[in-house]
Amino acid sequence: MKFSARIAAPAAALVLAGLTATACAPQTSDTGAKGDEKTGTLRVWLFQEVGNKPKEKVVDTAVAAFRKGHKDAKVEIEYIPVETRAQRVKAAFNDPKSAPDLIEYGNTDTAGYVKDGGLADITSEFGAWADAKDTDPAARQSVTVDGKVYGAPLFVGVRALYYRTDVFADLGIQPPKSQAELISTAQKIHKKKPDLYGLAVGGAYTYGAMPFIWANGGELADREGSSYTSAINSAKARKGIEAYTSLFGAGNCPPAKCAAMGGNATVTAFASGKAAMAIGGDFSHAAVEAGSVKGTYAVVPLPGVAEGSIAPAFAGGNNIGVLKSSGHRTLAVDLLKELTGKASQARMFDAMGFLPTYTDVRAAAAKREPFVEPFVKTLGAGAKFVPASPAWGQIDSSLILPTMFQEIVSGRKDVAKAAGDAAKKMDAAFAEAG
Repeated sequence: MKFSARIAAPAAALVLAGLTATACAPQTSDTGAKGDEKTGTLRVWLFQEVGNKPKEKVVDTAVAAFRKGHKDAKVEIEYIPVETRAQRVKAAFNDPKSAPDLIEYGNTDTAGYVKDGGLADITSEFGAWADAKDTDPAARQSVTVDGKVYGAPLFVGVRALYYRTDVFADLGIQPPKSQAELISTAQKIHKKKPDLYGLAVGGAYTYGAMPFIWANGGELADREGSSYTSAINSAKARKGIEAYTSLFGAGNCPPAKCAAMGGNATVTAFASGKAAMAIGGDFSHAAVEAGSVKGTYAVVPLPGVAEGSIAPAFAGGNNIGVLKSSGHRTLAVDLLKELTGKASQARMFDAMGFLPTYTDVRAAAAKREPFVEPFVKTLGAGAKFVPASPAWGQIDSSLILPTMFQEIVSGRKDVAKAAGDAAKKMDAAFAEAG
């Protein structure tokens, strides 16, 4: 499950970052709306951020713009804690009378929420919306299930390679340009400076490992019609798993310390000066800036297998959707457009640093803030997404992939055995989801 995968301060947790449990609501018998009122109060649930005031200002501006064209409508915004969002959303799906009209949700939850009957199909409205034509493909995919659109992307987040410019200068080395060079560079740094991880990696860092799988031509799953089967045990996927897990060991990042680390821990290790490199997101920038390496680091795209190529990154982020139970569908869609439109996303980038999902708005943001450029390049090279199946929530919450990585780096299983066992578990989840 992926909500706002970002770090606002070194101690702040990644808001899920795809690593914590999903709690999807059971299917409900009747979540359909009764009517489409053009007046009244719209209720909106958005996520409470660490340092929420800047987000509130952006949202207030969008609501004010909406009210100018809808004077008979009111808007109530509630910022809900991420920690309790699962219970709140479950209750909303099961009790339409108390449910909000719009919700912010993590983009890997789209398929599960659609299966639960919670989100409204807004394909026609999205297709006719001028702003939507500039939505990048990965973000569009995150609101699409079986060809239908169930919301609008709010922001996108990807990961790239943070590296210590002072360490690289001291050793006379350059940023790696291929996956093999990345691995050898990490090992060289650790050999020369044993107090540093060459590249901080984590056995529980699923979204940091995925680029290695995709760069080697592997996939998480294969789709046939509306069904998925695991592909994590394919030859190409295993090659990527081998590349990632080769970074665990005495030559770079010892399993005793690194097997249990997630994305937050790896970025914290880098920000605190314990690692020469780390795979971090655009959303990690604030945490690194607040750390001891401020002024002595830079960012480049994570290299792929071929020299000069860019490894595909997971396109995380959040969306906003209209609930199927809303009795104010037209108003809700209009408000959704204000909250997720180009003007709001540009303001949200300036306020919170969240990457816009529109290619033109993102390009303009990169010109204003140079640190964004490597992440924009990564998106432009082709980011990827998790299977659009309600089973992904179960796969994620069951820690199937982290377990696989940890079994390998601990020596309990070889790559073939661990990947094969993970594939069986994934297939069971896909079959259960239907």
